[in-house]
Amino acid sequence: MPSGCWVDLMLQRCPITIFGEVLFDCFPDGTEVLGGAPFNVAWHLRGFGLAPIFISRVGTDRRGDAIRSAMTSWGLEPSCLQADASHPTGRVAVTFEDDEPHYAIVQGSAYDVIQSEGFQQLPASGLLYHGTLALRHSASAAALAALKGRHRGQIFLDVNLRSPWWSPESVLPLVEDADHVKLNTAELALLSSEGLAAADDASLSSSVDRFARRHNLETLILTRGALGALVWRDGRIVSVGPAACSHVVDTVGAGDGFSAVFLLGLGQRWPLEESLEHARDFAAELVSRRGATIDDVSVYEQFLMAWSSS
Repeated sequence: MPSGCWVDLMLQRCPITIFGEVLFDCFPDGTEVLGGAPFNVAWHLRGFGLAPIFISRVGTDRRGDAIRSAMTSWGLEPSCLQADASHPTGRVAVTFEDDEPHYAIVQGSAYDVIQSEGFQQLPASGLLYHGTLALRHSASAAALAALKGRHRGQIFLDVNLRSPWWSPESVLPLVEDADHVKLNTAELALLSSEGLAAADDASLSSSVDRFARRHNLETLILTRGALGALVWRDGRIVSVGPAACSHVVDTVGAGDGFSAVFLLGLGQRWPLEESLEHARDFAAELVSRRGATIDDVSVYEQFLMAWSSS
């Protein structure tokens, strides 16, 4: 179980609430690995010593039991993990083509029908993180709307466009509600009214600037795979190249690790350059491993030690 560390003071001044799916990523070799972008983000934040509130829903089945057990062992509070006797725990079949993951996402999962029960007991301040996949069903979308209706802090939207579970009409209002948005180049092209006709850095920067201003964002984070990442804030763009990574096992969950570290940086008020570099470096660690989470707390502690001394 992760222990406290130098980020503990953040727990009081900046609570983090995570809303969305938890599921099992099922790999071609039969391995089942806990996943779901919001769950991965919550897991990493706990690894870094925080106590995020994780809101989701699982079935009353063996996978649901395994998720609850894993959360408890890791020190993640499971009280907001709802149980559903009518819908199974979420599952995704993961395959790879040219080292890129492809997902077959099972319909009718428990995380599709998250309820707004108990939200009045949750903190209304701090950061609220959510993605887009869990909102494909009206029940979970309504629960998030209720949560956002009482939230008085900032909102971090992690865009995750999985066909056919999204549309511009459903995602762009979420962008409008958010303060901080993270997406990749392909997602920016899909959500930008003008598209991305050119791939050069100047055209990309202009598209990022227009999108961020159009939606009144405080921060726009653009991940670019092997090209690194960039962040827009107040008309200024900061970019980093890729981290050195000697061995890529799989890229599943790398973006979630990136998001978790960026959230940590928001709470700690790191300079943009530091947040971007730290997020990139942790994502590079993840792609050297199978699966989207790490169950060795010493890995998180090593990163924290390096960051605190830099």
